[in-house]
Order: sequence, then C-alpha cells, then structure tokens
Amino acid sequence: MTTHESIRVLIADDHSLVRSGLGAFLQVFKDLQLIGEARNGQQAVELCESLQPDVVLMDLVMPVMDGIQAIGQIKAKTPKIQLLALTSFQDEKHVHAALQAGAVGYLMKDLAAEDLAKAIRLAAEGKPTLSPEAAQALIQAATQPRKVGDDLT
Repeated sequence: MTTHESIRVLIADDHSLVRSGLGAFLQVFKDLQLIGEARNGQQAVELCESLQPDVVLMDLVMPVMDGIQAIGQIKAKTPKIQLLALTSFQDEKHVHAALQAGAVGYLMKDLAAEDLAKAIRLAAEGKPTLSPEAAQALIQAATQPRKVGDDLT
C-alpha cells in the first residue's frame, strides 16, 4: 500500500449503533475508508470475499457466526486481509482464541479514536496491536503456575 491510498475498512458488529459510530469515526480520517458493514460473522466472511478490505474491525460476540469463527474463515480464504478484534471481552480465553484464529490485533471498545486509527494503520501493514488489557491477560496466563496434569489429555 502506498502512502496515497486509503485503507479500506470493513466493520463487523451486531449492534447498529456501534457500526454507525465506527463509520462516523472513520470519516474523520482521510486515509481510512469505510467500504462495508456486517451484522454478523457470516456476513463479514461474505463481504470480505466480495469487497476485499484491507482491515476488518471484528466484534467477537455476534449471532449466526461469532467473530472468532469469522476471523478463522476470512484468514483461510483471504489471508491478506488483516483482522482486528474490537470487543469488550478482556479475558485470556477470548484474546488467545482471536489471535490463534488469525487476528493481528486485539482491542477494547473503549479505546481512544486516535489509538484505533493508529491500530488500523498498523494492521494494514501487518503489524500487531494489543490493548493493555489483552496483553495483561496473555501475560497472566503465561505466568500462572501450571497444575500437575494440565498437560495430560
């Protein structure tokens, strides 16, 4: 991507107010272009195939197909698309699942507009971004002592 091209963004969230707010936010930045909105994970997968966004802002909890499943399917079908989990869940289970599915970043919905714009720009370059809460959840999970038998199947 050259510096003169817009970053094409798709929003996937089941709440219309969130989609509207994110859409209005994207209009503030000249280098960010909203190209589509999905109400659920299945619609996000379909729109990614047809619209080929650079970056997807993906909610994790949605009807029909959740965001984690959608991330995995989008990455399998169109690996060049970068996905940012944008959610209110900060537990290690969600963070790990989203990253393992192929998300390049994990962000909380309460982040500042400039931080979201920066994360979208980094994602477009394939660079990861984690909210402090997500990083903390991963660090806690990695540093917790393992119980005997945790690794047994």
